[in-house]
Amino acid sequence: MVKTFLVGIILGVAAAAGALYANPVVDQERKISYGSVVLNGGNREIFHINIPADRVMNGGAGQSNSVPDGLVWPNDEILATVSTEMFKLRNEIDQIIGIAARTVAVEGDESSSVIDWVLHIPARGTLFINMDSMPADDGRRAGEFNTGTREFQAMTGVVTERWVVETSDDEDAPDGRIELFATYVSQLEEAVE
Repeated sequence: MVKTFLVGIILGVAAAAGALYANPVVDQERKISYGSVVLNGGNREIFHINIPADRVMNGGAGQSNSVPDGLVWPNDEILATVSTEMFKLRNEIDQIIGIAARTVAVEGDESSSVIDWVLHIPARGTLFINMDSMPADDGRRAGEFNTGTREFQAMTGVVTERWVVETSDDEDAPDGRIELFATYVSQLEEAVE
């Protein structure tokens, strides 16, 4: 009787494992990355966010245009100068491939602000980017990879951010978009050279 019970448990676990292997509970589809090779080495990939359609959350102390409506920002002194936005992240062909979060912490004047991006692309990994607080003369803001996970773990590189105003007369067109240009090189490749 005990042997039958143990054999039943073992067969049950094996059947459950086989069923999960054949039909995974989480099957993260890896979207094709539309990167290009940079002449001096590495890859370049362009991401964008359509505003306001791709904004998922917008919060900060004293904001009147919170997303979603009714979002209550914590009334904590440490968060008084912090604002956070979350977005759907799109690739070059306008497919939603992940999520992005932008956090801004203002300390004194604008030049001492802290601006961070986190880009999470399922089945590829996550990038953490620290941006310069002041934009360049052309309006672009530059930043460096701080760290990454999975595919991006062995990468080093830069990201630039810019705002592009939509000039279309189409009423369904977004107000504009945030473009993120990522250029990265594998640290493993650098070690080989």
